[in-house]
Amino acid sequence: MVLETARLRLRPWRESDLAPFAALNADPVVMEHFPAVQSREESDAFARRAMALVEERGWGHWAIEVVGGAPFIGFAGLSVKTFESPFTPCTEVGWRLAREAWGHGYATEAARAAVDFGFRELGLAEIVSYTTLGNARSIAVMERLGMRRDIEFDHPLLPPASPVLRHVLYRLHSPGR
Repeated sequence: MVLETARLRLRPWRESDLAPFAALNADPVVMEHFPAVQSREESDAFARRAMALVEERGWGHWAIEVVGGAPFIGFAGLSVKTFESPFTPCTEVGWRLAREAWGHGYATEAARAAVDFGFRELGLAEIVSYTTLGNARSIAVMERLGMRRDIEFDHPLLPPASPVLRHVLYRLHSPGR
């Protein structure tokens, strides 16, 4: 499964994506709203899980390339969340882009393609997204997608002393529901 927009291609991962993905996961600015930067091993493990899920079911976190440009700028897509919280199980739209890809509207464009796929092809009634309270860039993407702020919560998979513990949840309901 490949999703195409005017400027982007959301596609299955390639081995050649691993090195640039590791570089973006090692960038402290990109990872500011995560508990820590990722080692090469952690980054590769994430990418390989994403590869397997996209291959297995045809959707998930797709690699993003700029059509006629950069062959890899990050990922965007859908994932099922089952950790214990008031809003799970749910399907989340998420993204992570290399810093040089910021400021071009790519995150919104890619996330919108994933959301449209989720509603149209998967028949989802709702898609959520969440981030730390201080992540203004991701919050702006959520709002550009038409998502509405719902609740604040402490992320249950993070330690209580984590500086990125507090999150905000946004929701988007399928058109026509």
